[in-house]
Amino acid sequence: MLNKNEIKGKAKQVMGALKDKVGEVTNNPDLEAEGEAERVEGKLQESLGKGQRKVSEAVTKAGKALAGKR
Repeated sequence: MLNKNEIKGKAKQVMGALKDKVGEVTNNPDLEAEGEAERVEGKLQESLGKGQRKVSEAVTKAGKALAGKR
């Protein structure tokens, strides 16, 4: 299941892509650059979320394994 950072990261990527395209269409390099930066930030946030989720899953799995051994 996706966590908050993964969802927010995906949303930033979408908004960044939209700003990037609007900047291209309107010939606004500042908006285009802002969109590209927001998209990159979203990718990083999504990656952070994926890492957090995997660590959480590993801890949960290890906890269940330890509980089963007792």
